[in-house]
Amino acid sequence: MLGREADSPRGRIYQILQVDAGNLEIGDSFVTHIDRCLGCRACETACPSGVHYGAILERARYEIETHYRRGWLAHKIRDYFYREVLNRLPLLARHARLLRFYQRSGLQALARGTGLLRALGMAKLEALSPAVDDDFYFRELGKTYPAKGEKRGRIAFLAGCIASVSFAELNRATVRVLNENGVEVFVPEAQQCCGALQAHGGYREEAKALARKNIEAMLDPSCDAIVTNAAGCGATLKEYGDLLGDDPEYRDRAREFGAKSKDVNEYLAKLGLRDPKRKLAARVTYQDPCHLAHGQGVRSAPRELLKAACAQMVEMAHPDFCCGSAGTYNVVQNDLSMKILADKMDDVQTTSADVIATANVGCMLQLRAGVKQRGLKMRVAHVIELLDEAYR
Repeated sequence: MLGREADSPRGRIYQILQVDAGNLEIGDSFVTHIDRCLGCRACETACPSGVHYGAILERARYEIETHYRRGWLAHKIRDYFYREVLNRLPLLARHARLLRFYQRSGLQALARGTGLLRALGMAKLEALSPAVDDDFYFRELGKTYPAKGEKRGRIAFLAGCIASVSFAELNRATVRVLNENGVEVFVPEAQQCCGALQAHGGYREEAKALARKNIEAMLDPSCDAIVTNAAGCGATLKEYGDLLGDDPEYRDRAREFGAKSKDVNEYLAKLGLRDPKRKLAARVTYQDPCHLAHGQGVRSAPRELLKAACAQMVEMAHPDFCCGSAGTYNVVQNDLSMKILADKMDDVQTTSADVIATANVGCMLQLRAGVKQRGLKMRVAHVIELLDEAYR
């Protein structure tokens, strides 16, 4: 997007090497170039040498958070979000209820209508905030949902943090689809946030603490897999072995946890779908989430499921180019994010699709913003939501 060597993967690795060798300080310039990275890991797909750029980037960001002092307000907000809100699900739920009140009480309409958000420079960011659900998924933690017909598997389901307050119906659809395919679904009660946003943001110790809690809560020998419907979460779950590689107590279990972790598309495609009752009469195009295509190497599985659920599927140009969401990137690097989204929407529009399907909640929010900006009559949906409708 910027055409600068310092903002390319190679350029960033060079800077990281210089910092590591003591030839470059962790100062404003270094932080700017590292912060600008989406962490989409498309460079890993492209790299003929198999460089694990994502692991390098996360460690560089940890060094930044350890040795660099951001502005007072940015530091406080980041600390509160990464160390408190995402680490304590009851606190997240309280914040979600406050946001829901703002969205539904008329305050949101008032703030938008009066131009207050524009005056405060917050209009673009506020537009990206997810709609908060009526019924949070947290109340379903600890439950087990039986398989329909012949039992073909049993999985532990990661409900997610943001997903539990803004995509609870997607979680319920995921459980229904798994049950429909003969899979018993166990939703461990003590599960926590996966730690993806913390790891990507440089809060590596917080991510490690959450990984340990999830290993204790979810590594159940009676389950043949640990399943998530969010690509960003799945990539991190699979990399718990790297995250806890220096922890002698958890290292082996972390590797086992990573090996058992599966994206729901990946799990269902390998299991083999039971035929849905119908195919949806919709023209669908698919956007590859970066952490599914590049981070996990899962590309064909979502497409197989879409072909089973939908009457017509058409590929967009550059389906695995990032949409610009990238965790919190669309908030902290909003201008760049919107430019990246504009390119993505150009590709989407050429398909003349009725539905944009994807497999990550962050991508869904970003693509919905793109559809709204362009005034398009397109629906944005998760692959599993479409499959659930085909079964029902």
